[in-house]
Amino acid sequence: MKIIVDAFGGDNAPLEVLKGCIMARDELHVNIILTGDKKKIRQVAKKENLDLSGFEILQADEIFDIHSQPNTILKEGKNTSLAVGLQALHDGKGDAFVSAGSTGGLVAGATFLTKRIKGIKRAALAPMLPTDHGRKMLLDAGANTECRPEMLVQFAIMGSAYMKCVKDIPNPKVGLLNIGAEETKGRELELETYPLLQKTPVNFGGNIEAREIPAGKFDVIVCDGFTGNVALKLYEGMGVLFKSRLKKWFSGVLGKLSAILVLKEIKTFQEQMDYKSEGGAILLGIAAPVIKAHGSSDAKAFFNAIRQAKKCVDGNMISMITQMLDQMKSEAT
Repeated sequence: MKIIVDAFGGDNAPLEVLKGCIMARDELHVNIILTGDKKKIRQVAKKENLDLSGFEILQADEIFDIHSQPNTILKEGKNTSLAVGLQALHDGKGDAFVSAGSTGGLVAGATFLTKRIKGIKRAALAPMLPTDHGRKMLLDAGANTECRPEMLVQFAIMGSAYMKCVKDIPNPKVGLLNIGAEETKGRELELETYPLLQKTPVNFGGNIEAREIPAGKFDVIVCDGFTGNVALKLYEGMGVLFKSRLKKWFSGVLGKLSAILVLKEIKTFQEQMDYKSEGGAILLGIAAPVIKAHGSSDAKAFFNAIRQAKKCVDGNMISMITQMLDQMKSEAT
């Protein structure tokens, strides 16, 4: 299996990218293809005494700026490490792609360079949120600020396929993010989507309010990208707040002594909340697995993003999505 990795995506590139890729090569036994400036990559590897044996490097002279307009990746940014990697994925040089670079550039590049799965109207960004019952998927989290009902139906299908193939959940429960549990609640988008999801080949459990997400009773939560991004950012913000409060509570002599008594529980909670353990958010709907790692990813996060990509390939996730789409079409006729 070959995993293409953007060597210059993220705040800690290329050093942490290279470290994570080396870990993946040695522990996951995958072949790594790096995209970026060969000279700079080798200079960093030499300086840090990193062994890049077996790595292939595709030359890219530039880095896609996170402040650039996403669609510029198609012309002005076609020689960036991000675009070169996505084009290589389309050309069949690798089985999956990982980058911690620009989210907008990744969505645009994957859509128009790598291409979407046949029949999929829009790709959706799908992060995994920590809950009381493991990590659950939210989609769309920002790729499409405006959506139509049929798009949310496809999000449900893609999210279900991911949870089946990658998370080994045989019958993932799908919820529609809304302002109330009743099927009569919501805007026109939610009102029209609800009955469609009831007829879709997924385990639809009805509406879910945002306050219910942390409980983890739904495996896949679907919504438009604007709503999803607001929910995601609030989730992240509350995580930061809770972390700072914990640090404050357990500071000082008495606080540190108290922390010793619950140290095991604190560590378990920290691991549960740590985004590095998941890897990244998958961009569902693209013809091959594309993983968006967090911009501040370190070696551990890149390793887990590559592991996530490998699981998508091993689990035949793309084929599962296609099969579910075909099933929906056949049932509609």
